[in-house]
Amino acid sequence: MTENENKESKYQPRGKIKINTPPPPLQSAPTASVKYKDVKHTIMIMSGKGGVGKSTFAVNLAVTLAKKHHVGLIDADINGPDDPKLLGVTKEKLYTAKDRIIPIETQFGVKVISMAFLLPDEKTAVIWRGALRHKAVQQFLEDAMWEDTDYMIMDFPPGTGDEALTVSQLVPQADGVIIVVTPQDLALLDAQKAINFAEQMHIKVVGVVENMSGFICPHCGKKTDIFKTGGAEKMAEELGVPFLGRIPIYPEIVETADNGVPAVEISDEIRTIYEGISKKIVDIVEKE
Repeated sequence: MTENENKESKYQPRGKIKINTPPPPLQSAPTASVKYKDVKHTIMIMSGKGGVGKSTFAVNLAVTLAKKHHVGLIDADINGPDDPKLLGVTKEKLYTAKDRIIPIETQFGVKVISMAFLLPDEKTAVIWRGALRHKAVQQFLEDAMWEDTDYMIMDFPPGTGDEALTVSQLVPQADGVIIVVTPQDLALLDAQKAINFAEQMHIKVVGVVENMSGFICPHCGKKTDIFKTGGAEKMAEELGVPFLGRIPIYPEIVETADNGVPAVEISDEIRTIYEGISKKIVDIVEKE
């Protein structure tokens, strides 16, 4: 055997890797929770990967909807709860009344519940396995007072893990999923997995939002496509799901988020973009 042949044989497969067989797709929607009630519309905000601005989108969407509706926000990212920071309520703590959890009320008209309100401080890590994360999300849904809520916005961690699965099983009547994605190919590939998750769980895809769709220079107003642009709209068209709109990168979004104020409260331009997206969402959900 030559030297090259010996090197090639060294890397030939010598066996098969065994993995657990994934469960088959649901044939029908699961039984809904009887405790999660008095909420008219539930919308799940998901992304295929991290770093696409999903939490920022969820918070600004909730604040925009709260101008005309009663809105609740569940921060379902148990390991990385950021929504209280974005809403400026990091010092608040949850309490109960008549064995029900009372969501935190914000100055922006949004009631929010998050794992962050149960931690000693912002630096504390949540090191929980899936079963505990499932139970926490279940309590946020079933044990909190959500009476007279028109829209419940649920902000999930990246991917299609335990938290999203918990909600899809407890709230199969959810109005749908909004996929937040950035324009580059890798993010679009992961976003398709989130869409596939929704399809397997028999949950409607309300639409796709292209976030970080170009950078708007604060000095000259010129737009620069850092991560490309238009990829999300093309993907939505190919998959047959609605495209809800594009949100460019504005310096104000970063600055206001760090200060606990949603950008839609500061910038007329950003507010107009979110109002257009929220109108499309309401039209789709109310029509259904």
